Order: sequence, then C-alpha cells, then structure tokens
Amino acid sequence: MQQRKMACGAIHDLSGFGKCSLTVALPVLSACGIEVSALPTAVLSTHTGGFTGFIYKDLTAELLPMARHWKSVGARFGALYSGFLGSEEQIGMVEEIFSMFREEDTLVLVDPVMGDGGKLYQTYTKAMADGMGRLCRQADVVAPNVTEACHILGMAYDPGPYTQGFIREVLEGLCALGPEMAVLTGVWTQEGELGAACYDRESREVRTSLLPRIEGYYHGTGDLFSSALLGGLLNGMGLGEACATAVEFTHRAIVTTHASGEDTRFGPKFEGHLNWLGQRVRG
Repeated sequence: MQQRKMACGAIHDLSGFGKCSLTVALPVLSACGIEVSALPTAVLSTHTGGFTGFIYKDLTAELLPMARHWKSVGARFGALYSGFLGSEEQIGMVEEIFSMFREEDTLVLVDPVMGDGGKLYQTYTKAMADGMGRLCRQADVVAPNVTEACHILGMAYDPGPYTQGFIREVLEGLCALGPEMAVLTGVWTQEGELGAACYDRESREVRTSLLPRIEGYYHGTGDLFSSALLGGLLNGMGLGEACATAVEFTHRAIVTTHASGEDTRFGPKFEGHLNWLGQRVRG
C-alpha cells in the first residue's frame, strides 16, 4: 500500500481533562508524521465515562461554518477521521464535510463512538446511534467496538468470548454497509486475552491480533487504537499490520497506566510510547 497525503481532518469532541478524542488523536497522529487539523464537535470539561457534573458545549452550529472556512483557505486532506459526535444533526453535517473534502485518494475512517459494555454513552440518543449506521456507509474504514457494531447491525449484544464465525459475521456485515475495510475492537476468544480483528472486503481475509488482557477498564483506549490504526494506514501499512500495530501500542499504554495505579478515568498513559509508534509506522 502506498503512502497517502500526510494530512488529516479530525472531527471529534474536545474533552479538556481525561485523555480521549482530540487530546489523543492529535499527538498520536502527529507522532506518525501526519499533520492534523482539528474540527471539534463539542467541548467538554471531561469525558462522560465515569464523571458526573461535566460541562458540555454542543458545537453543532459552528461545525459547517468552520469546515467551509477550511475549504475557503485551501485545506486538503489525505484522510478524514470522525469520532464522537455531539448531536443527531451533526451526523448529516459530517456526511456533508466528507463530501466537501473527499478526493479520489482520500481515506475516510469512521470510529462510531457510541458506547461500550452493551450500553450507549450518556449523551447518545437512540436516534443518534441509529444515524451512525448511515455515516458508516460513507467510510472506507470503520472501527467500532462490539457494542457499537452490534447496534449498527441490529444484532443482540454478545459480551463474549467470540467465535471466529461471530467475528467474521460482524466484520462482513460492516463491510456490506459500504466500507472496504472493517476493524472490530474489544475482541477476545478465551479468558486472559483482548485485542481486535480486521477484514478487507477485497481479500475476504479476517486477521485477529490478541494480547494479554490487563485488569481494569481504561477510558480513551478506543481513540488510541483508531488513531494509531489510521497512522499506520496513512504510512503505507496494510490493514492487518496497521491493526496489529494499533493493538500493541494500545496494550503498551494500558500496561503503563495499570502500573501507575492512578485513576483510569484520567486517561491512558500513552505519551512514553509515542516514539515507539512513530518508529514502527514510519519504518
């Protein structure tokens, strides 16, 4: 796979405290040699996972004007990358932004950030979550966790362990929506392991990358994974290699976070692993 234009438009929320979304995507993609332009969908004092009383500012009214200003100054991107969206209306706006900036070789990655553990996040309505399925149809790559994939496909949530048949069914179902490639995170086939699986519609091959599970729940690791995955793809890695690299990078950050003993709501300690990631994806 050849390298693409090393610039990315990242459409995510900005949570000021508790590392996730843009505060993860910006440093991770930068470490991969990618210039990132940030288009915030909402601004929050903290992320919504485990915190109460957070401040939430919806930026729906500003989203398209900001994108149109980008267009007016000549912004062009090798990738468009969407994550958490702040309102149902934003789904259609992000579709419009994709159309606004998409070129022949632009890679569109949708991480349909909606929930985990079989439940939707606090700020998500069912209508918003249902609309994510439509947005996924516009992507070249989708990277949901099992909760999100099951909701998008109308399947009952399965907490695992997962059979190879289930993994293939979900990945093929995601690609049947339109994407060329699908990645499923939160995969495990037996106790003591965790990772991701990926599928390329052209090759029809499923590849699974699993590493030892670390006890605990770690907020922000989905954003770590998707950002590292995109970094690998933009640097010319094939899907299987990019997925395996993202799994290892995320695992390294989790190991460090667990060893610190700090509150996991504050986000993953990934900073010390950025050099490793940059060297891995850039050769």
